[in-house]
Amino acid sequence: MKIVAIRAYIKYLKLTKPYTIAYSTFSDVQLVFLEIELANGIIGVGSASPAEEVVGENPVQTLSSLQTDFVQNLIGSDIRHFQQIIFEAQQYFGYLPGTLAAIDLALHDAFCQYLGIPVVDFYGRKIEVLPTSVTVGIKGVEETLDEAKAYLSGGFTTLKIKTGLDLQEDVERVIALRKSFGNTITIRVDANQGYDIDTLQKWFEQTQSLNIELIEQPIEVGQEKSLYQTLDYTSVIAADESLKDANYAIKFASEPQRFGIFNIKLMKCGGLLPAIEIAQIAKNAGISLFWGCNDESIASITAALHLAYACPNTKYLDLDGSFDLAEDLVTGGFEVKNGLMYLNKKSGFGFSLLK
Repeated sequence: MKIVAIRAYIKYLKLTKPYTIAYSTFSDVQLVFLEIELANGIIGVGSASPAEEVVGENPVQTLSSLQTDFVQNLIGSDIRHFQQIIFEAQQYFGYLPGTLAAIDLALHDAFCQYLGIPVVDFYGRKIEVLPTSVTVGIKGVEETLDEAKAYLSGGFTTLKIKTGLDLQEDVERVIALRKSFGNTITIRVDANQGYDIDTLQKWFEQTQSLNIELIEQPIEVGQEKSLYQTLDYTSVIAADESLKDANYAIKFASEPQRFGIFNIKLMKCGGLLPAIEIAQIAKNAGISLFWGCNDESIASITAALHLAYACPNTKYLDLDGSFDLAEDLVTGGFEVKNGLMYLNKKSGFGFSLLK
């Protein structure tokens, strides 16, 4: 089945509420979409939301890449060769993970629609359902409690608390959460590189009785060796910004392991095929997978969920990136019930373009 048309475009979408992390505040998002149309009318959709401060690519650059002759020259290609096309795109673009993710996702969606099966079934489903965490940005104790209460009323019980600006305020917030809600909630923490190693050690000392499930990327990229001082806590430390591709995965999987958890983001590694490489390395090293996201469309969130459920070492989901969009260009893909993420049974990624 031949590719007959390719369309790329960018959308500027407002968030329903701004949020703050250790290094920035966000109130809107720029998303890039790629449509790949087949001769039988099937349209595969990919979406990209690269974080420039992490990967060095922004959405405007992504759109420009997707409008190059290389992409347009894919018209006429056979969708059955989609993995070869992804390989050639990787060689052509290098490390432009937003660009590559959009191409990778659109091709997967089109190919599995062509086969008539969900992407998760193409790779072999290993997991039926898991809860996702929902994110509470950096804010005061009372605001944190209010937002947590709102999420609980919506059926979510796993919270990811952004930290990294002030250790004592961070500790106060998680103490207040545990005191207010007890063990009815699971607490994860994301410091977004906000701690040095001494501060991280103090964090562990002051929170060891609070049953914090994990802490994501507490130290700056490039400072991973310092984590040898916290090896007793390796199992709950997740690599995020440090883990960009399979080469980093090999490095961090080596003994002594400093991360017991790998956070995989399609917008960081460049799509499903690079994510599979990271996942396999983690599996062989006994490292759990934590699937994360940026502010993203349902299109790319659904793609991450398909692959997460195809990996046996997936343990954590943090796929709330579409929840705060004031609008989206697709619908469907998954349902959330009491915080659990369920895929539908439709072919490809199972979402529909809103026209």
